Amino acid sequence: MYLSKEYKAGIFAEFAGAAANTGSAEGQVALFTKRIAHLTEHLKKNRKDFNTQRSLQMLVGKRRSLLAYLYKKDINRYRAIIKALGLRDIIK
Repeated sequence: MYLSKEYKAGIFAEFAGAAANTGSAEGQVALFTKRIAHLTEHLKKNRKDFNTQRSLQMLVGKRRSLLAYLYKKDINRYRAIIKALGLRDIIK
């Protein structure tokens, strides 16, 4: 599997502050971003995999809603995670 426990713990340690802090919005956004990148590469090779395409769209929606939550709650945390992950500012 491409996302092992150690890899996920590293993502949460880097973006959420601690490996055990799996509920933080920043950690979840970072994990979703890694999964989105993986699924995008898969879809470049397998264009007719519509189940994966739907999963990708659902992940993008979840990430977008978490980013909207961060924007509403604490704009500084939102800007920090956007800058760290290299994402576009989607909230207008």
